[in-house]
Amino acid sequence: MPAPARPTLEAIAREASVSLSTVSKVLNGRPGVSSVTRRRVEELLHDSGYARRGVDAERGDAVELVIENLASEWSVEVIRGVERVTRENGLSMTLSTIGDYHAVGDHLITGVLRRKPIAIVLQFSNLTADHRRQLRTRNIPFVVVDPAGDPPPEVPAIGATNWAGGVTATRHLLALGHRRIAAIGGPEELMCSRARIAGYHSALQEAGIPVAPGAVRSAAFSRAAGEQEARRLLEAAERPTAIVCGNDMQALGVYDAAFALGLDVPRDLSVVGFDDAPSAAWARPPLTTIHQPLQKMAEEATKLALRLRAGEVDNTRLELATTLIERGSTAPPATPAAPTA
Repeated sequence: MPAPARPTLEAIAREASVSLSTVSKVLNGRPGVSSVTRRRVEELLHDSGYARRGVDAERGDAVELVIENLASEWSVEVIRGVERVTRENGLSMTLSTIGDYHAVGDHLITGVLRRKPIAIVLQFSNLTADHRRQLRTRNIPFVVVDPAGDPPPEVPAIGATNWAGGVTATRHLLALGHRRIAAIGGPEELMCSRARIAGYHSALQEAGIPVAPGAVRSAAFSRAAGEQEARRLLEAAERPTAIVCGNDMQALGVYDAAFALGLDVPRDLSVVGFDDAPSAAWARPPLTTIHQPLQKMAEEATKLALRLRAGEVDNTRLELATTLIERGSTAPPATPAAPTA
């Protein structure tokens, strides 16, 4: 029995009671179509099983990277990883910023449809079902790198072992003899933040050490936020002897708070970061941190997107290992803690 004919744009236009040019505008992300009509055509494209096959003659050779902003070392590392893979494959990379991953609007998707990349690598994981459907209808594969949230099961994603990193950071401090260990996590709505703090809790529980009231704070992934929360921790009646941070920028903020209060790192306070951004090695003292292989994660995300474009069946979820990089910001506490029972 012959396979059913692939639905045509003409048939979809008739079903939607619009012109063929209107369907073409929707398909290519061009303006001049009402939101109601655009949504109706999108639904028909999806429900009919329409999808562009093969190589689109109008499509270029670019992989598009979409990130929140350019003002972070995280972004630079991811850009390097994506650029390396595109260059090795004779492709180019285009870059888009969204400003705030909490507010991903339709303008992002319409812009992508106009630019016609062969694949997309995304920082954020909160694409709506409509956005995902539009990309799939156009055969534009997408992969999330270092997902901020919890991607739906069908969304390809490359991440890192955040929970294990939190465990490793805390165990390192425990091995040095610290018992009053505080933590500054990232924004609570981010999955990576919750996983790192969960690792911290697990390591302390394993060691039989209760978490002191108020010892865990959450803050933005910024130096200023790290300093603010560290001041609150360090001005407490019984200050911690060590702090685990959600990222390296927070850790540098902890340095600022410690120095402002006349404390020495690591003599009076040990600090552990997360990411291993270039600034971690340049800090004084150099920052002990959890290495998150951001460049490698971006490389793997780009390779996966290209394999999906080629129609290869692949594992679409991968977590790369995090490792402890021990430098000069951690040392045994000035007053050794009494052994636990």
